[in-house]
Amino acid sequence: MCGSSGPPLWWWGLIYAHRASRSTHDVEVRMSTRPSLSIGDLAARTGVPVSTIRSWEARHGFLAPSHDAGRHRRYAEEDVAAVEELLAHRRSGLSLEAAVQHVTSAPTAPRSVFAEVRRHHPEVVARTYRRPTLIALSHAIEDECCALAAAPALFGGFQRREYLARSWDRWSELARTARSTVVFAHADAVVPGRDPAVTEVVLPDDSALNREWFVVCDADDLPAVLCAVELPHERGTAAPGRRFEAVWSVDPRVVRTASRAAVAIARQHRPDLAAHLAPGALADDPRRGAAPSADLLRAAGLFDRMLAYLERGA
Repeated sequence: MCGSSGPPLWWWGLIYAHRASRSTHDVEVRMSTRPSLSIGDLAARTGVPVSTIRSWEARHGFLAPSHDAGRHRRYAEEDVAAVEELLAHRRSGLSLEAAVQHVTSAPTAPRSVFAEVRRHHPEVVARTYRRPTLIALSHAIEDECCALAAAPALFGGFQRREYLARSWDRWSELARTARSTVVFAHADAVVPGRDPAVTEVVLPDDSALNREWFVVCDADDLPAVLCAVELPHERGTAAPGRRFEAVWSVDPRVVRTASRAAVAIARQHRPDLAAHLAPGALADDPRRGAAPSADLLRAAGLFDRMLAYLERGA
């Protein structure tokens, strides 16, 4: 996530549509809460075999999928988070029965920015992108939203040492005009003391964010979010060919959800950040929760389709 030579023309069109939308009437967006993941999708996302998922359901009552017209199981994003939480408890030494009890009896705190966005906003289309496409989209958001927004709250997920190191100077510069800047990385990926304006959150081995890539710009004027999760079977793939399931949006409501999830996760690992993050990232500003205009939705839909065609032809 480093700087780029400049945004393409279609990105300027999207930014223009967003700015223009702030002076138009809001429109209602129909929200679909129907679970959309098949059992195969759930297995691919979590790395748990289909047979094991069925066994958990039959023997322990773990997960309660809905069924479509053909009686096929359908799962939601919170089911992905529940499975990943169960796996984390198993790695910590709990028996399967104890892990199931822990997951199903206790309220689940956010563990994944991607899962929270998908759970609250199922209407946002998730697509599979290669790493170069995500880099390009990250650069565009950094250059046109993070750098130009008025006092944004910024969040970045970097996975590994090398990715954080490549982007450190860029994010240090973005932090100069941000309300707050928080970066997440695995324990061996954080370089302490480099810049006091950048707050670093160290992730343990079992954190779901170790598989996630995200850029969140929570701002009144130029909100944007990109969040992606690396597919389990992509581990070991050469860097350019790595694939991620990703969502992106300039809808203030979607950005708000990602921002709140990032803050909640940061507080889990850094309780000392409670006071630091509260004034900026958690302020209940109604302007940040307004529905986007029809123009913005059309521009975003066009951009999303362009990305899909570019990715397909790559």
